[in-house]
Amino acid sequence: MTDVETVSHRPAPAEPVDGVTYWYGDEPADRRQRSKAVLEALRIYRAAEVAMRRRTRDSMSMGENELLVLRYLLRDAERQVRPGELTRYLGLSTASTTAILDRLERSGHITRAANPGDRRSIFIQATPRAHAEVRQTLGNMHDRMLAAVIDMTPDESAAVVAFLRRMSDAVDGVALETPTVDHS
Repeated sequence: MTDVETVSHRPAPAEPVDGVTYWYGDEPADRRQRSKAVLEALRIYRAAEVAMRRRTRDSMSMGENELLVLRYLLRDAERQVRPGELTRYLGLSTASTTAILDRLERSGHITRAANPGDRRSIFIQATPRAHAEVRQTLGNMHDRMLAAVIDMTPDESAAVVAFLRRMSDAVDGVALETPTVDHS
């Protein structure tokens, strides 16, 4: 009798190569792992962004809503913005918006100007000081963010944009529901 080595003719399982498996990449377990990795990366990014926004607010001695108002006004410096527009944008009461505008006016970041077409209303504008301060504070961050994405291919950019839009839709679709309690 001779020694005969028994050889299985089944292919060996694919070995992961840089975190990717060739043969079993579409298995549900792998899809879940990839999905979890993407969501975890998004959570890490979100935490870094929240921390960056906190540092920005602290360096400018402003709250989140004050900074949101300035960013809204600075998007189009020539546009004439009424307080009611800011109230809707922020989702706050008129009184809360007025308090925010009062603080921003006292700090020299906005001006209120009479509406020449309707003396009952006013327009809100960011001051040159606000432009300079926001540009100085956020300019470096914007440059770093642009550097992180500038070399993406058109396909990579399209995939990221599509992903972020789907995530925005998913998050925006979350309803604030109060569970009903059955008292019977």
